[in-house]
Amino acid sequence: MNRPVRRVPHRPVRRPSLTEWVQGLPGLSGRARRLLLEGDTEHRYAGRTAADSGYRLTMALAVAVSQPGREWTLAQLWEALVLRPTAGGAWARSLRSRKGERYAEGKLAGMLDKARAFVGTSGTIVCRADAVVAIARLRAAVEAVVWPGPGGGTDLKNLTARLQLAEQAGGLEHEVSVRQLAELMGCARSTAEASNARLRAARWLILVAAGTGEHSSTWSLRIPPADAEDQESCARPGHRPASGERGAEGVPDMHTSREVSTRALGAVMGTDACHHYAHGTSGARILAALDPLDGAEVARLAAATGLHRTTVRRRMHKLAEDGLAEEVDGLVYLPRHLAGDEGLRPDPDQLEHVALARGTAGLGEQRRKRHGDQRRFYRQWLTERAQHAVGRRRPARLRLVPEGVVDESTGELRDTAWRGWIIDDPFRPTWPDDKSPEAACG
Repeated sequence: MNRPVRRVPHRPVRRPSLTEWVQGLPGLSGRARRLLLEGDTEHRYAGRTAADSGYRLTMALAVAVSQPGREWTLAQLWEALVLRPTAGGAWARSLRSRKGERYAEGKLAGMLDKARAFVGTSGTIVCRADAVVAIARLRAAVEAVVWPGPGGGTDLKNLTARLQLAEQAGGLEHEVSVRQLAELMGCARSTAEASNARLRAARWLILVAAGTGEHSSTWSLRIPPADAEDQESCARPGHRPASGERGAEGVPDMHTSREVSTRALGAVMGTDACHHYAHGTSGARILAALDPLDGAEVARLAAATGLHRTTVRRRMHKLAEDGLAEEVDGLVYLPRHLAGDEGLRPDPDQLEHVALARGTAGLGEQRRKRHGDQRRFYRQWLTERAQHAVGRRRPARLRLVPEGVVDESTGELRDTAWRGWIIDDPFRPTWPDDKSPEAACG
């Protein structure tokens, strides 16, 4: 007896959705997946035009898929950007529809090669943990250097402010304007500009992209190469000045266990108490080098900060007068109420009282207001320039042949007054050279 064959109903294979497909792509971080799937929702790659923004977004994706150990092929990039309806591939698909498949493929191949070359010459950062390690390594290199000279303290404050911005940005590359940097440093705009020039010459700082319009400049921090020539304003990272050089003051051996903490410096350098007319940059550097348990002599502080011993002694007495330092038996300590888990923990009320006593209270707010006015005037100037450019546009051409002179459907001349004229161009009618309007009318 033959049993009837049981037929299993055919079930169509479920195709993964676009989100599931993007989540399954190899070698992509979570941020790169969101960028590919949702596009530039945070406007991090906004350009001057829509095409510029699309190019920047596509280039960022090309860099993301060119990291060591997880490189994509051109076919994978083509499928993700062109063959799939991803938001991050809108520019690539538009390029394909406008200029053809061969042109778009060559453009993406060139961008992928450029991204691989960029990743090969720059430091490898594949996740946030690597970025934190890179920032910590740079911070250690900055603190290991003695920054002597008139501009040394300003350069140290510049790097300290940029390290804070780098931690917020999640990498050594960050965006900041000169005025914003000056507010973080607690100095004038021109002072910050001069410091940027010195750090670029010393190869601590790289200008990635200059700011345009409302967009700030993009910068990148780096540790100068070991073969870089020593600059007058700073020593090489990891090296101390020799005895007799600027910043050494003849006591290099005393500097082995004393450094200026950039975190402590960043907590006080922008306050009114450390304004130029109060304790200044020198006082902030000395305060950032103090410890609540390990007292420091004047010579050790001079070696750590690169300042002259007379300057350290004068600033130290002022700090002690305002309760920001304690001097016991020739050693200087950080007061217990200002000590925290990571060193200095400033008291805002005490710093405000010090600024009132020194006559610098409100100067930082005045600087921020002045910078705000300058930004507002700059935006107003951009608006007026755009309106002026619109007003200077070429006026519309004057149509000399009125509409209706020629029947558009048949081409027949309706107005006999235009008989004999060549009116193919209604904006520029011409008369044959061998005729004249008077002869045609006569």
